[in-house]
Amino acid sequence: MTGEPRPRVGLFVTCLVDAIRPQIGFAAIELLQEAGCEVEVPQAQTCCGQPALNSGDDADTVHLARQTIAAFEGYDYVVLPSGSCAATMVHGYPELLAGDPDWAARAHAMAAKTHEITSFLADVMAFAPQGRRCDASATYHDSCSGLRELGIAAQPRALLSHVEGLEMRGLAGNDVCCGFGGTFCVKYSDISNAIANEKAEAVEATGADILLAGDLGCLMNMAGKLNRRGAKTRCFHTIEVLSGRTSGPAIGEEGAP
Repeated sequence: MTGEPRPRVGLFVTCLVDAIRPQIGFAAIELLQEAGCEVEVPQAQTCCGQPALNSGDDADTVHLARQTIAAFEGYDYVVLPSGSCAATMVHGYPELLAGDPDWAARAHAMAAKTHEITSFLADVMAFAPQGRRCDASATYHDSCSGLRELGIAAQPRALLSHVEGLEMRGLAGNDVCCGFGGTFCVKYSDISNAIANEKAEAVEATGADILLAGDLGCLMNMAGKLNRRGAKTRCFHTIEVLSGRTSGPAIGEEGAP
């Protein structure tokens, strides 16, 4: 509102976005600014520690957790374009640091103001994108961590409802894992491949032009499987559509950033 201070948001870009799909990071900045936030990207950020945590390496995860907390705890909010990384910070950090009273308190304080981006835009900022258009049909996959650990389901769909020309189609098993699961797809590759194949079949059955989700890891996994099956479905992060960034290559396509 006019005259009120703009909330200071620390954007945690995530490893995959930084290395594989940086335009998701730029889309996040654009949407957060449009919603009325002052956005900063702390240079001290690295990995949230999720791969180490999933592999049982608590010592290195604790190191990364402390580093992340120190870099971000001064902001009004911490926002991430990833449900899995956000869940690591919201739930994993307080559990890992429970034995250290000072760090445990800092972890809980940061967890309370950490949000996945669609949840933040919809629930905290009551934001609705304006002037966006995407003349295509789309279907939506609910990534496991965002759905089960953070309760993200209605928020991305509510935001997407403001995109003119976008026809949303239901996806059978939208809440079923795509087979990625971080290190799961490496440890149990055969099982992961079978799950991904079932997901791809369900996506193709919708006939949708676009597959959307809120985690780049899941999208890379599904885009790879769809591509190998010869499917025409293109994969984008939800906030790429919300920011109008669908004119270039989709995830996994030649020339994609």
